[in-house]
This record gives sequence, C-alpha cells and structure tokens, in this order.
Amino acid sequence: MATNGKARSRMRHLAIIVFAREPIPGRTKSRLIPALGSEKAARLADAFICDTLAKAHDLKPAELVIAGAAPGGAHRSLYFRRLAREYGAWIHDQGPGDLGERMARAIRPFTNSGGALLLGTDTPTLPVGMLARSASLLKEAPVVLAPTLDGGYYLVGVRGPLPDIFRGVRWGEACVMSDTLQRLKDRGHPYRLGPWWYDVDRPDDLAVLCAHLRRRLGWPARRALHFGSEAPCPATAVALRELGLS
Repeated sequence: MATNGKARSRMRHLAIIVFAREPIPGRTKSRLIPALGSEKAARLADAFICDTLAKAHDLKPAELVIAGAAPGGAHRSLYFRRLAREYGAWIHDQGPGDLGERMARAIRPFTNSGGALLLGTDTPTLPVGMLARSASLLKEAPVVLAPTLDGGYYLVGVRGPLPDIFRGVRWGEACVMSDTLQRLKDRGHPYRLGPWWYDVDRPDDLAVLCAHLRRRLGWPARRALHFGSEAPCPATAVALRELGLS
C-alpha cells in the first residue's frame, strides 16, 4: 500500500525503529519451531523482518533504524548490515537485559523532535496506512500503543521524555498491554491507542496468517482485516509458498 505525499510529509521528523532479532535457526521464533522446525521458522522470521522494513521505509521517516540483536552484536551482523544498506537504515544494537530494558535503550535516543515509533516484526500483514495512523496519533499524545489481539502490543510511539513504562511488565504474558496502560494511568501520562492488529507468534497465529493471505476468511472478516487485492506482505507470501504453507 503506497502512501500519499501528505502522509509522507508527516513522517519527516519521525524516527521509525524496527526491533528485530537476527533469524538464526533455533534462536528465533521459538514458539513456531515445534510446528515448523528451526530452519522454516527462521526463514519466516527473515520474511517478517523484510516486510516490516519495507513498510517503514515507505513512510519516508526522518530516520529508519534497525534495533538488532545478533551474536557478537548487531553492528557486526552481515545480515543486518545488508538490510541497512538495502533500506537506507542504520543499525542500533539492542544490548543486554530483558525486553523492556532493550526496548527502552532502542527508543530513548529518538524520542525528541517528531518522536519515534518502535515497531516489532510479528505483524507482517499490517497495512501501511495503519502504521501511518499510529504516527499521526503521536502528534496528539506523547505516547501511542498499538495493541495486538493476544494482549500485547506491536508498536509503541513516544514523543518527548521517555516515560517509565517498560518496567514491571510481565513480558510474554497476555497482560502486557494492561500492565503498560496501568503504568501510564498511575503516572498520569496521556496516551492514544493505535489500530488493533494480529501478530504471528504461535502456530494458531500462523493459521490466521495463511487464511488471510488465501482470502479464505468470510467477507465481514476480510473487510475488518483491510484485505486488498494484493498481498500486504510480499516477502512473507513468498516464504509461505516456498515452505509449502500456502
């Protein structure tokens, strides 16, 4: 999905940070490994990363950043260095710590000026328009969270000082979103919710993804999912065909 000039102009002072782990077999998409095996799970993770970077790049942000995790550090990763060249991004290493510590480290340097969106890679079918919508909401409030259907969120946007929202969260559980919202409310931080979407983290999610791309959902569901005539995630669609999943 292309964006128009007006939408792109809103991104000129915005940083978009794609938060990703190098897709090494056995070290990525661990919840899909029992269903797919480590090689196929890593291949799918690679496709998710490429589709996410392509959408972020399409918005023409002021800065496109890959916040990477890789053995030996993201800056030494040939994988991330290749993607950085391809998409005109620069590389930031996630560093050590739990998920919250690594997310805070990735987004903190970019929250001034137009703010920053930190985007995960598990929502390959997310329409570009929904990503642009979250960016627009960041002009209305200093924090934006875009929820996933499993109780987490796929995107966090911050403009101005980074609030203390990444501590005290039970990462990996269905209460991630509610924990984060409670921290915002307790501290009186205004926020907006971006568009809901589904992520692909477990075998059941993979079934939804395949059904989405095969257009086997009923008409009301297709409308709700903004399913168009073209695949919203071309790299993922190719990977699913190569892996015999579509």
